[in-house]
Amino acid sequence: MSASGEIPPQPVTADDVDRAVQLAVEVLRTVPGTAWDTKAGSLEWDCWETVEHLSDDLFAYAAQLGPRTPPVHAYVPFLVESRRPGGPANAIHADRAAGATGLLQVLEASGAMLVAMVRTAPADVRGYHGFGVADPEGFAAMGVVETLVHTHDLAEGLGLTWNPPAELCARALTRLFPHAPATTEPWRTLLWATGRAKLPGHERRTSWRWYAEPRR
Repeated sequence: MSASGEIPPQPVTADDVDRAVQLAVEVLRTVPGTAWDTKAGSLEWDCWETVEHLSDDLFAYAAQLGPRTPPVHAYVPFLVESRRPGGPANAIHADRAAGATGLLQVLEASGAMLVAMVRTAPADVRGYHGFGVADPEGFAAMGVVETLVHTHDLAEGLGLTWNPPAELCARALTRLFPHAPATTEPWRTLLWATGRAKLPGHERRTSWRWYAEPRR
């Protein structure tokens, strides 16, 4: 409990990243192999590309924590490239010959790298992100949000049901979106905060950012 008597918010942890990724993989394993070329919700990417992009996000967040002295002014300079005009620019691409099973292995492996780095990096480590120099908890929260909202995009495109746990959404909101409403349903609020849904009493967002800098 803080000096003011308030209970401090629960941190986002490596276990939260692992849980988000495993829940996403579980629902995506139900996708027929012929469906991956479907457009992913409101994105301009297909579902295969969106999973590659999510995998790339998780890998990149892990990479920012990886060097003995992490960069705080730029990203670790992996080569990123798009496979088509308008496609996501990634360092991570899945081998199409491995099919959906291989694609989801890439997602799991990338998530596991971020889980491992968040678990092992000292709390005072800082790494660059375009929205602010972040600590391990910040990168964990970014990984959770990327996983939850991009799985939402995939679920929209594929006709799947996706309702992640409220407490997982709430912890990520508290860490990355401190000005988001605290009295509304967490999952709907996270979709609103990332420009994907309306929220009663609030204007729909057409642009957004999160706050990567340490909160404590």
